[in-house]
Amino acid sequence: MEQAISTATDSHNDSGNILLWEPSEERKKSSLLYKFVTEVEKEESITLGTDYQAIWQWSIDHPEKFWNKVWDFCGVIGEKGERLYKKADKFQECRFFPDAQINYAENMLKRRDDHVALVFRDETGAERSLTFAQLYEQVSLWQQAYIDLGVKKGDRIAGYMPNMPETIIAMLAAVSLGAIWSSASPDFGVQGVLDRFSQTEPKLLVSVDGYYYNGKTIDTLANIKDIQTKLPSLEKTVIISFAGSETLMSDLTDNTVTQNDFLSAYKPAEVAFERVPFDHPLYIMFSSGTTGVPKCIVHGHGGTLLQHLKEFQLHTDTKRDDTVFYFTTCGWMMWNWVISALACEATVLLYDGSPFYPDGNVLWDYTTAHNCKLFGTSAKYIDAMKTFGIHPSETHDLSALKIMTSTGSPLVHESFDFVYDKVKNDLHLASITGGTDIVSASFGIGNPFAAVYRGELQGPALASAVYAFDDDGKIIPDGGGAGELVCTVPFPSMPIGFWNDDDGSRYQSAYFDTYKNVWHHGDWIERTIHHGIIVHGRSDATLNPGGVRIGTAEIYRQVEQVEEVIESIAVGQDFEGDQRIILFVILRDGLVLDEELQKKIKTQIRTGATPRHMPAKIIQVPDIPRTKSGKITEIAVRHIIHGRDVKNTEALANPESLEFYKNIMDSEG
Repeated sequence: MEQAISTATDSHNDSGNILLWEPSEERKKSSLLYKFVTEVEKEESITLGTDYQAIWQWSIDHPEKFWNKVWDFCGVIGEKGERLYKKADKFQECRFFPDAQINYAENMLKRRDDHVALVFRDETGAERSLTFAQLYEQVSLWQQAYIDLGVKKGDRIAGYMPNMPETIIAMLAAVSLGAIWSSASPDFGVQGVLDRFSQTEPKLLVSVDGYYYNGKTIDTLANIKDIQTKLPSLEKTVIISFAGSETLMSDLTDNTVTQNDFLSAYKPAEVAFERVPFDHPLYIMFSSGTTGVPKCIVHGHGGTLLQHLKEFQLHTDTKRDDTVFYFTTCGWMMWNWVISALACEATVLLYDGSPFYPDGNVLWDYTTAHNCKLFGTSAKYIDAMKTFGIHPSETHDLSALKIMTSTGSPLVHESFDFVYDKVKNDLHLASITGGTDIVSASFGIGNPFAAVYRGELQGPALASAVYAFDDDGKIIPDGGGAGELVCTVPFPSMPIGFWNDDDGSRYQSAYFDTYKNVWHHGDWIERTIHHGIIVHGRSDATLNPGGVRIGTAEIYRQVEQVEEVIESIAVGQDFEGDQRIILFVILRDGLVLDEELQKKIKTQIRTGATPRHMPAKIIQVPDIPRTKSGKITEIAVRHIIHGRDVKNTEALANPESLEFYKNIMDSEG
């Protein structure tokens, strides 16, 4: 049995040095990682044992051997080709398996028996499931319909969908043909959808007639009608019946069809998988949109598959017939991640709706009913459990639960304590980090060999050479303080590039302008004496309330539509173990920010973006700091409201404006 350590803590010791849990030798030796390492030791005539740091060092020293072994160990379907790695002068142009031919969907659908592949529960409590055989058949129907529509390799298919089986089916059918998938959750407003999909010009849109959230049925067709008129690339829109809608289908364009009509002419048949090069586009994913419309980040079939297989099998120990769950929407990278558990021949649990309706036990009721082994969520959800007194250890049978993962924002020390006190005391708790940029959690993840320390991620994933760099671009030694998160060795799930970035300049600027030939991620981290990682947050201006990354530009585009507001600036304020959005506004002459105007601004943000974009506070200001080139600077305001000095005031055109923000939160609360 694993060793659980008491979480009683000394209030003066908040360093993360407190050991909370460590795996037993039995658990280590029954893991897939142990089997993997044993095979590596035999093939390479080396000794690694269960020392995770030694294994990690070998993997970053020998990336070609490591990824070749992952391909074989995880049973990847495809043609590997002769070359394992193509080195290039530029970090981002290095390529793994340059001769390979592969298809992501073929690897997701390799199991075709009557074991359950997907279980879905919505907020009403309605539940249904699909076996691996049924999933394969449904993908077959969608693929045939796509083919008759003329969908071909390289076409874009977009989903404006809840987290339900049909979303996965539509995606797998698209990528089986070499088409490219993008998705957004239905709580995005029209502009948020257009900011994303107008850049990728999808041929087909898949959506639902409505969805459930927090006890309400929310119409989707009204938004789709608006989207259709502003997305001229669409040749077809498929509407799936889910929650019903007051908007009539007849109000939509003539190229709209129901799912039943779209599929009615077809019967299950063999799925024809189009094997494509290793780096052929699989997903176009979207950045948070901090400095404008979201960047379109392109990820490939092979890199996504290998990275996810590594993380599931070697880091979360996901095996055939296991059951995994991640509470996510289709607008978050964790949706793309959890699907890959199908390639491990595991069952994936899907849930769509509020995690607190009708009460805070809904996710635990659902996952324990299905003997869930991996429960994934956000740090904010764990914090909310603590706030609302949700104690699963007292109310649910958690005997099947072995690992709990948390991401979206740093998991605070007190939340580590809460999980071990009120969820399960012999649980492998893994706080993880990565992101849309790398379509994975490999920059900080759990592993079945290492101990869990309070406030720490266990460390970087295998073959992820993650360090903290100081201002001079040198590695900060473990235990030596915080710096910029960097990765010094190429990896398969690097983006292929950005969509419509033909010369690669935006891709270069996003990750490689700070340090030459080193991936610069934009997180502020430190590596600890245990070789773990503490994430202190983003080093740029991205907002992160409740673990959901939000770009300030998405807020500004809405606020600009409020005629009373001249200009605004939004920053994240660290508050009660989370982050809240503070919006500062300059109003037209003579106007005062009263209750009515605050309501108007919040309504515009909620309806034009999402409820998550709404600020916790709106404060009227006389001026906003900006650079000499005219750009507003969120970083300066964020530093000031947290009591930190702004080091580079000479870069500001109006440094005197910072005075107003000093101590402003003391008076505002």
